[in-house]
Amino acid sequence: MTTDAQAVLAAEDRRYQAMLDGDLETLDALCTDELSYTHSNGVRDTKAEYFAKLREGYYVYHRIDHPVERVEVADDAAVVVGRMTADLTSGGVRKNIDCLAIAVWTRSGGDWRLLAYAPTPIPA
Repeated sequence: MTTDAQAVLAAEDRRYQAMLDGDLETLDALCTDELSYTHSNGVRDTKAEYFAKLREGYYVYHRIDHPVERVEVADDAAVVVGRMTADLTSGGVRKNIDCLAIAVWTRSGGDWRLLAYAPTPIPA
């Protein structure tokens, strides 16, 4: 695995840990201002919309697992292909989700930052 791929995976780990911890400062540093964050129900948020929901407690993550199948790096862009399973509270409702997921990262000033996230629920 390349050094870039390892750095992207480390950023991905920090992102999920920040989501679990409700650490919006760390999460903010890991996401581009142009973030496009799609949820497992198909709702897509901008960074401002997603962070507003996190601050309000609309999304509360209790457990997240994110096994990675592969990381593809091309210059200053990277795609993480894997899965995301989680226990969370969404809009006051406790849920379990199981999705295939793609995360798109971009390198800016030497740091990897999340540009887009898109999960696809696995059919029951």
